[in-house]
Amino acid sequence: MKDIDIRISGQAGRITLNRPKALNALTDGMCHAIAAALVSWRNDPAVALVIIDAVGDRAFCAGGDIAELYATGIKGDYQYGRDFWREEYRMNAMLFGYPKPVVSLKQGFIMGGGVGIGCHGSHRIVGETSRIAMPECGIGLIPDVGGTFILARAPGRLGEYLGITGARLDAGDAIYAGFADHFVAQEKWPDLISQLESTGDVDLIQGVEETAPTGSLAPLHADIDRHFAGESLGDILNTLRAEDSDFARKALKTLGRNSALSMACTIEALHRLRSPTLDIRKALEMEYRYTWRAMEHGDFLEGVRATIVDKTHDATWQYSDMNVPAVAVSKMLMPLGKDKLTFDTKETTMKIGFIGLGNMGAPMAANLAKSGYDVTGFDMADVSVEGANMAETAVEAVTGADVVFTMLPNGAILRAVAADIIPAMANGATLVDCSTVDVDSALAVAEQAEAAKILFVDAPVSGGTVGASGGTLTFMAGGTAKAFAKAEPMFDIMGQKAVHCGDAGAGQAAKICNNMILGATMIATCEAFALADKLGLDRQKMFNVVSTSSGYSWSMNAYCPAPGIGPESPADNDYTPGFAADLMLKDLRLSQQAAKSANADTPMGALAEKLYAQFVEDEDGAGRDFSAMLPRFEKRSHS
Repeated sequence: MKDIDIRISGQAGRITLNRPKALNALTDGMCHAIAAALVSWRNDPAVALVIIDAVGDRAFCAGGDIAELYATGIKGDYQYGRDFWREEYRMNAMLFGYPKPVVSLKQGFIMGGGVGIGCHGSHRIVGETSRIAMPECGIGLIPDVGGTFILARAPGRLGEYLGITGARLDAGDAIYAGFADHFVAQEKWPDLISQLESTGDVDLIQGVEETAPTGSLAPLHADIDRHFAGESLGDILNTLRAEDSDFARKALKTLGRNSALSMACTIEALHRLRSPTLDIRKALEMEYRYTWRAMEHGDFLEGVRATIVDKTHDATWQYSDMNVPAVAVSKMLMPLGKDKLTFDTKETTMKIGFIGLGNMGAPMAANLAKSGYDVTGFDMADVSVEGANMAETAVEAVTGADVVFTMLPNGAILRAVAADIIPAMANGATLVDCSTVDVDSALAVAEQAEAAKILFVDAPVSGGTVGASGGTLTFMAGGTAKAFAKAEPMFDIMGQKAVHCGDAGAGQAAKICNNMILGATMIATCEAFALADKLGLDRQKMFNVVSTSSGYSWSMNAYCPAPGIGPESPADNDYTPGFAADLMLKDLRLSQQAAKSANADTPMGALAEKLYAQFVEDEDGAGRDFSAMLPRFEKRSHS
């Protein structure tokens, strides 16, 4: 194949990219050829190691050849791209997990697909001309080919910075950030390759490597960690806009050229992946969710048109104001169900039972069904859920299920349902309760499940009905590591984050503590806006100050109770509930019940409970969002 030279030389399997005029951009055929060679050499005793290099001085590989992706995509043929990315990602995973040493020598530009074939081997060599970058956000993608795996493991917040700015790394920076291992002067490469071919001994690299020249990244690390540590793109932009510095101005200018949707999804993907359970397959599967949707729902085709085809650099991005809703991010990163990127030849469909299909449970169950799970639901009310089978009884819904979810009003009902369904569940099945209940009820059900050899997770959620519908919930989980691992793939479908908080009961404890903080901070936020009004302080100016300084909080930045200020929230819809004040009162009462049981002093929590009780039971708070405390304080005077 003229675009790539694959052969065995001495004890080395050799892969040489040979499209120098196209900067060695990868084609579909090249990906297949690399994968076939790796399979062939895996058990070949004549091959001791694999060497990957490229012809030409300008680039090792400047990315994938996207001309055909664009040509098919603008005609509405999205499958070509989906197939290309699937096979490329499988090849990337094969390189990372290869049982023999893989040595890559990378000169010039290494971007996109070049990172995928050059930065996942065991011995990654760079030289004085090496320039590595992942500029995908500039064409409406996210860093892919396993790039998020490297970015999520980079020190501090370098991953977010490199992922959304596309900053170029020289050899020293590449080693510092985790994209390379060794610096070897390029004049030594031919001799090194010859010795590797003749001996098959990768330890020879240590004899010729040198200290890489100091890059520019390390001196910026403190600035990067300070500005790129936010939970969302909006948080990062807020901190940059609030600082008058060369670093902030340069970063903002760079981000302003990129797709906001791509950047927001990159940040979210890195946050989801950054955990002790990270592996490259998990990263590639996450990336594929985005690229699978990139042509039809993302900015990819427009980005390629403006950057590569027309070269006008005038892309009309979605969310040009840089305000990307969480639900848009969730939709791009939602699991693909039957279209999921797989690395095994056979996968079975897991059966799920779901008890409690109210305002929260129904959309959660629907998201599981849309993702390809076999869902059977039950509710006391006559309801239906798109894609799910409906059972006549709770016992029928859980019979034969691998995992059972419950979403119920209180601890007493949870105990009653658990007593009914646990005897009907198979040994080794998993029961996941997503209700918000008292810790004692969670522990009682955990004990009952353990006695029946059922795994149990208490996993209350945060995010309200909007999060349930959009798949952006946060799960706070308690239970054994084994139980959490069983439920985690489903958490990934229904939410954007799942935290294993500890043993059984820890999930409820975390939810209670979280919502006690939320209740108290929302009161303080509403009080502050009411005070600002009476002091003559403009609300927008107050938000601009507080949202980027020490008053920063979720209540202020993400769920601002003042209409027309900050991201859209229930305040902009006459306080129609996203999270009802009634539910906040319930959670605050649970917190005080737990405080009493644990002999903990929580005066602020107790006061928040008292204020919400007054608001809901004696005033007009029932049926309104919990942030409707603001109009309450607006009407009140100092007492």
